[in-house]
Amino acid sequence: MKLASAVLTGLLFSSIANHALAGTPEMLSPTETNTIDIAGHTVPVVKGGLYDRYRSNPPLSVIAAELPGVDLSWFKGLEKHKVDIGFESYSPNFYYQNSRVTAVYTADLDALRALMPPEVLATVHPLQIWPGRGLIAFTAYTYEHCDNDAYNEVAVSIITNKPGKANLGPFTLIGQSMSGDFWGYVLKLPVNTELARVRGVVGYNLPKWLTGIDRKEDAQSVVYDITDSQTGKVDVSFKAKKLDNLSRDVDIVTSSFTNLDHQGQLAYGYAVSRQLSHGSSRDADSVTLTLGDGSLSNYLRAMKLGKMMKYEYVPEFQSALYAPKPLASLIGER
Repeated sequence: MKLASAVLTGLLFSSIANHALAGTPEMLSPTETNTIDIAGHTVPVVKGGLYDRYRSNPPLSVIAAELPGVDLSWFKGLEKHKVDIGFESYSPNFYYQNSRVTAVYTADLDALRALMPPEVLATVHPLQIWPGRGLIAFTAYTYEHCDNDAYNEVAVSIITNKPGKANLGPFTLIGQSMSGDFWGYVLKLPVNTELARVRGVVGYNLPKWLTGIDRKEDAQSVVYDITDSQTGKVDVSFKAKKLDNLSRDVDIVTSSFTNLDHQGQLAYGYAVSRQLSHGSSRDADSVTLTLGDGSLSNYLRAMKLGKMMKYEYVPEFQSALYAPKPLASLIGER
């Protein structure tokens, strides 16, 4: 099981959660909003917020004025480009101040395969950690300051091989860890703002839906309560321990996903994250995942989750999320 230590330092999509917001409301409801159109969707945005003013392309000077204590030097070396992802945007999307908590669990390998489209399975497969068992990553993010305003997000992802590369199970995991280049397939991605939902669904064809994601914290832990959008009741609760003795060594990690675009063609996307404060543990007491009787809980139960292999506590990181591209373009690119 030493493999867990090599598995997944940083795999986990899309990258992002907040260490400063105690009691973040379930669905962010600012007192004033403007309504904008994104690919035919009517979307409320924070009036005078970053997205309202700049549509994913704010000058770094504006960010520096709004976040005077945040180091933005990394972003100065990244160039944005105008892109059409079903609507006009800029790539990469910047996430300036964020945090996340992640737990990696074993899961039934056949169940994971059954959740992936045949077209994706023709290119990538769940990594088998031991006979009959694959891995899923459960990550809760809070994007405190980013180009598309503040929001919370929860990702459930299958850990896979890189497209076009051999799937050698544990050896592939070790290779991904050594290279800092992690791959997966995103199964579920609830968010708590309509802006995040529409951008993710239209622009990236990711499985996002709008629901309450309430974040609370105290001196010992961070808790995310995820509401069932049909019943309005808390369905999944994820309690994660705040670890001590965190590393301040900057760690650069690339997290990539394979999926299908809106035309049914294979595509991929990725985020590069700069982890500024981070720690990990294999202690099962580090996290508690409590399931209810809602749709997400039942979905997770069907995967027959087992041992918690690794927990990551990342209270401070930055990220750049790139627009998706056809998978065929990957060859020779990275």
